[in-house]
Amino acid sequence: MVDIRYIHHSAFEFKNNDKAILIDPWVDKNSDYNWKDSPITDIFLTHAHGDHLGNAVEIAKDKDIPITAIFETANYLKDKFGVKIRPVGQGGWINYSWGRAIFLPAFHSNSLPDGTYAGVASSILLDIDNVRIFHAGDTCLTSEMKTIRELYAPQIALLPIGGNYTMDADHAALAAKWLGVKTVVPMHYGTFPEIEADLKRFASLISLGNTNCQIFEQQPANK
Repeated sequence: MVDIRYIHHSAFEFKNNDKAILIDPWVDKNSDYNWKDSPITDIFLTHAHGDHLGNAVEIAKDKDIPITAIFETANYLKDKFGVKIRPVGQGGWINYSWGRAIFLPAFHSNSLPDGTYAGVASSILLDIDNVRIFHAGDTCLTSEMKTIRELYAPQIALLPIGGNYTMDADHAALAAKWLGVKTVVPMHYGTFPEIEADLKRFASLISLGNTNCQIFEQQPANK
């Protein structure tokens, strides 16, 4: 059993038994979420832009846990902040006490807040208690999603729908179809004026394109 919590923007927490995992933990915009009370064992980053790096360093230091990220991002965070890291590349399973993860392609830029090159942007697929969850990161629609369906068969997809920096609602609905998932959680929308999105329209597009897929709607939290 996996409990999925949408925190804010592209930040999610996944709980399984006595462990929790964070992805893209920009969490301080949600006053209802207290990471200090959560049994977080690992932090993942799809890329290093500030709205995804978020509070990763603060949480990693406080809980003495590693950040798993693409090689260049991970090593920068270790050298600059002294945090524990698991530097990775795309395309191979990484084992954890709670399951496994694999970093996969995303089509997006990637740099640290100070402009330092941060390697490639990624999506991340988690396999927790036989539940496969695909966090698309920041990306446009890409045919890689058809390959992800064929190789990994995710059941749940967390998809950006805000457009401007990522795919929009129309493309995200097609992504859900290509991925073959049963559940979609929209993310990366509503945080800034340029990424506003119509959730009702997105839900309609999902229904038209894939009648076997359900959308889980949760408004992005703001402090």
